[in-house]
Amino acid sequence: MDVVVITKRCHLLLIMLGVCAVLLCASAACTTARESSPSAEDRTITDMVDRTVVVPSEIESVLCTSPPSTNLVYMVAPDRLKGWNFAPEKGYTAEKYMALPVIGGWFGKETGNYETFISMHPDIVIEGFTTDGGAASATIAERQQKMEPIPVVAVEDSTNSTGYSAPIRFVGDLLGEEEQAEAMIAFYEGVLATVAERAASIPDEERVGVYYAEGPRGLTTDPSGSSHSELIDLCGGRNIADCAITPGMGMTEVSMEQVIAWDPDVILVENPGFYAAVGTDPAWQEITAVKTGRVYLTPRTAFCWFDRPPGINRIIGIPWTAKTLYPDLFRDMDLESLVREYHEIFLHVSLSDDQIHQILNL
Repeated sequence: MDVVVITKRCHLLLIMLGVCAVLLCASAACTTARESSPSAEDRTITDMVDRTVVVPSEIESVLCTSPPSTNLVYMVAPDRLKGWNFAPEKGYTAEKYMALPVIGGWFGKETGNYETFISMHPDIVIEGFTTDGGAASATIAERQQKMEPIPVVAVEDSTNSTGYSAPIRFVGDLLGEEEQAEAMIAFYEGVLATVAERAASIPDEERVGVYYAEGPRGLTTDPSGSSHSELIDLCGGRNIADCAITPGMGMTEVSMEQVIAWDPDVILVENPGFYAAVGTDPAWQEITAVKTGRVYLTPRTAFCWFDRPPGINRIIGIPWTAKTLYPDLFRDMDLESLVREYHEIFLHVSLSDDQIHQILNL
């Protein structure tokens, strides 16, 4: 009698174990299916180098591999940005954004750290222009392999001063900020059209010769054709630097003798120390730009207006450069109003009249 009872219990136990095994197998199959295809919380996009990428439907946090892309995300959707490649300037950036961590990236002499990016668990990483590989198409495969499983999205033309509309619109669509993106594009295309049309009317013999002075001694520069000096050509200037382009970070070294021979009409300066000293430095006194007082420090608020990085932060640099080179041709351009509007739309801050006058040295 006892043997029969034990046998029935064993039989029941075997049945229960079999049911559990079936349920476990079914569960495993479902898990595999979810992992091999996008979930309802994902969406499939085509990035700017025509890659198919699965990203979250709601993207809440973004990291970028280089400053042009980081600035773009900050301007389109500041609350989605999770870290800076390098910190923006204080005074023109809200404290909550200044408090974001600085994580480096792939630009200039900096080398990004994949572990740092992965440890911050962003929803996506944006790969744009980087000086170690150029455009996103050159480096996107490596980034995706190293960042796995975080989706890496390619953004192109973020350093093309005449082609900013496409990346702005793409990031606006990606992050669900279409209205903000279109406001940025409207401002950009308005100043670009005005400047490009008037600059095109300047005869070659009337174009001012411009030297872009970089570094603490003013003896590094970027000639025509470099992404770093694009605004000179765009605004009708004649870049007088007759030297090779240094790929990536730029800043080709030149000699004082070369600058004297080029004798620029205008000097645009990126280094405040050099700007403060050039007016009294004997080596520079016979250059036309110095003798006529046409040496200008490129403005910098949250980011530089002219270069470094050569991203959409240069949009306000288009009217500034144009009016600096040709004050009479652009006499009717209300630069103060443009500066105010740019900071409200792109940098999410309101400037006082005093701040604007200080920025423009009025």
